[in-house]
Amino acid sequence: MLTILALASVILLGIVPQQSEAIVIYTGWERHALVGSDIRLSCSFFSWRWTSDDVTFSWSYRADGARDSIFVFHYTGGSPYVDNKGPFRDRLEFVGNPGRRDGSILLKNLDYGDNGTFTCDAKNPPDIVGRASSVRLLVFEKVPIQAGVITGAIIGVVLGLLVLVVVIYYLMRFLVARRVFNLSVSKHGKKGKGKEGSQQRQVPVLSIGDPSKLKAAASEKKKQESRKDKK
Repeated sequence: MLTILALASVILLGIVPQQSEAIVIYTGWERHALVGSDIRLSCSFFSWRWTSDDVTFSWSYRADGARDSIFVFHYTGGSPYVDNKGPFRDRLEFVGNPGRRDGSILLKNLDYGDNGTFTCDAKNPPDIVGRASSVRLLVFEKVPIQAGVITGAIIGVVLGLLVLVVVIYYLMRFLVARRVFNLSVSKHGKKGKGKEGSQQRQVPVLSIGDPSKLKAAASEKKKQESRKDKK
């Protein structure tokens, strides 16, 4: 009895179709391009399943100011299909690789009228539940400076100013320390000279004596010498 129940459960599980899981689709957020240039709009997806032979990609386009979207590209059954009546009928090329979950397209010879939002949707059966992803295309005569470049420039200027302030601070400290050292050396030098002068002034001067007394002593000495000679 248990064997029969086990076999029945296996058969039922084999008959029940596999449940689909969510698929995550990725595109860029915003792309800038020049008039007359070409641009690649990337689209890829993540799925827990192996890439199916029935994988599909669809691209739609909504121009700026328009309310409705139009389909411009579809890939299914291993073949790409480009809308032959839309604004990109002669300017859209499929450059993706479905086997690697890449559904990218290439837009050629861009014009101002191509500004708008492109939406990519992908299916990887049985994973067919997922939210489409959109990228906005902006066509300019000259590509504007992006916010990241401006932010990087501001950060660079701020860091440069900080480095300059630090250098000035240490330079001022060095100059002040050098000034204090020179003042201390000059004070010690003046004190040393003052001591030498006082020592020189304190040297005793020998007294020569009274000249008249010296003469009297000399005459007395001569008298004594003459007396000795007479004797």
